[in-house]
Amino acid sequence: MRGTRTRLWPAALLLTLLSAGAGGEAPGDPAGAGSSATAPPDPCAAFSWDVARERALFGQVPQKVTAGATQADAPAINPDRLYELTLVPQSQVRFAATPGRSRSAEGHAGLATLSLPSAGVYRIAIDQSSWVDVIARGTSIASRDFQGRPGCHAPHKIVEFELPADTPLTLQFSAADAATVRVVVLKAPPPREKA
Repeated sequence: MRGTRTRLWPAALLLTLLSAGAGGEAPGDPAGAGSSATAPPDPCAAFSWDVARERALFGQVPQKVTAGATQADAPAINPDRLYELTLVPQSQVRFAATPGRSRSAEGHAGLATLSLPSAGVYRIAIDQSSWVDVIARGTSIASRDFQGRPGCHAPHKIVEFELPADTPLTLQFSAADAATVRVVVLKAPPPREKA
């Protein structure tokens, strides 16, 4: 009798394991492709704008620069290039104009300069939550539109501005939680024609 029990328990254990694993991953299927589980959606795919150029640039190695605490020490950046700006405590920054959104003196901030060869609609894309202002001749330029996507950092937020050519511009980043911000400036693609 004892020998019979010893021979039966491995078979019972095997049946228990197989029934517990029903509906799970198949052997040799570590990703669960054979199961009903699906991959989580890409948060960066939720932009309604065409952001292929921004996504491509955010995949590159950034040029690292230190943002200015004043206009005099603000570094120049160029369009179509990824930068990583090291910010400073916001309380240390002398802004060219009052930021459009002022939470408090806490957080990080910094300035950069930009000059464009042609006028038009430009996008400023950043990898984190931060307020973005563009200043020309001491006056803030109102943004035209913006989009942001939670969970996406390549980019996280894009702000569109109508910007002039051959004019010194100051970019202001403020109310950032992180001490660095990655930024790209691109000319916006022309609007799609309706069929």
